[in-house]
Amino acid sequence: MKSDRFRAAVEGKDFSAIEEVLADQVSFRSPVVFKPYEGRKAIGVLLGAVAQVFEEFRYTDQVETGDTAVLVFEARVGDRELNGVDILRFDDEGRVGELTVMVRPMSAMHALAEAMQSKLAAAGSG
Repeated sequence: MKSDRFRAAVEGKDFSAIEEVLADQVSFRSPVVFKPYEGRKAIGVLLGAVAQVFEEFRYTDQVETGDTAVLVFEARVGDRELNGVDILRFDDEGRVGELTVMVRPMSAMHALAEAMQSKLAAAGSG
């Protein structure tokens, strides 16, 4: 499946491999901000911060059809358990051109937003 490389890179926290599967002009739609993030480098920074914020991250399911894949995950942020999905849309070269993340419940999404804001501010990206 097209999403196998992305999944393996995320699960292995292999950020160079993650960047390799992203299109140059990839678009990332976050669960906590309205405007999408654009570009491989910016999204690489975000995914690196997410890897530090999520605890006990694991994919639990994977569904793929055509140029779209959905990866279901579970994780923890502090004392909040969360469920989420990564929706991947692939370009003509088989790279991720669009990544949308959805997270529930709202209390976990708020915990994620606060943790990410702190992590990105500390890294000078927020």
